[in-house]
Amino acid sequence: MTATKFRILAIVSVVLALGVVKLWASDRVGVYAIVEKVVFEPNEAAPQRVQIWGAFALTDGKSGAGYLPPQRGYLYYTIDPAKPEISRKEWADLKAIAGTGQGIGFGFRYNTNTRVRKETEKVESPDRYPVSMGLVKMGPPHDNAVIIPGLKEALRKR
Repeated sequence: MTATKFRILAIVSVVLALGVVKLWASDRVGVYAIVEKVVFEPNEAAPQRVQIWGAFALTDGKSGAGYLPPQRGYLYYTIDPAKPEISRKEWADLKAIAGTGQGIGFGFRYNTNTRVRKETEKVESPDRYPVSMGLVKMGPPHDNAVIIPGLKEALRKR
């Protein structure tokens, strides 16, 4: 192999490696949250819908790790009919975390039909719960220095 071919191969290898690092750095979480309370409907024994109250940062839906500004309010979901047991298990996990101040993430960055509802908004027309990769506790690698303080600040606002 000539020196020129070797240099070209080395440059291509570095460019490809950097591209892989950039893809790996993308955040797949759809919703980051600090949950204050969880309300099951019609009941906790056999929930079909859930209200999740707290502060939320939703994905911007673009490649990378961009999120919309954190908002206080609630999310309202109906069970995912294709994965009802997973939905219920994640809802139970959300209830267990509620009120602890623990930051969590769930859903999928490119498939989240979630909207944050204002605390005064009527509870109606639930979104389908975004079953994806389960709940993710904030901390490395999900320790975005902007999202965590933003969620805490949103909770302080009334």
